[in-house]
Amino acid sequence: MDELIGRLVANVGVERNVAEQAVVIILDFLRKEAPEQANKLISEMPGAEALIAANPPAAGGFAMPGLMGAGTKLMGIGLSMGQVQAVTREMLAFAREKAGEDAVGEVVGAIPGLSQFA
Repeated sequence: MDELIGRLVANVGVERNVAEQAVVIILDFLRKEAPEQANKLISEMPGAEALIAANPPAAGGFAMPGLMGAGTKLMGIGLSMGQVQAVTREMLAFAREKAGEDAVGEVVGAIPGLSQFA
């Protein structure tokens, strides 16, 4: 996951710790919204499980359901709406490189609204 974190720092302009938190929030969101598909995708992303284990998501989950809840949580760590979109797009591109288009397509297809970031 160091590669993804580095890309977020370089391409989106966020601090490393914010990038790590954002990745954990997004992975947690994917697991909550599409557990079967997300677990398959996460297993193909080197270092994802270790990152989640080292940075467990905060208790309490998302204040509201779906993408709005995830977006709110991401903005809560200091990301602007533009950065939320950029981080999500960069993460999905990384996932495609590591897990393939089919695995990402399954997750995107299972979560309403996520296709706008794909």
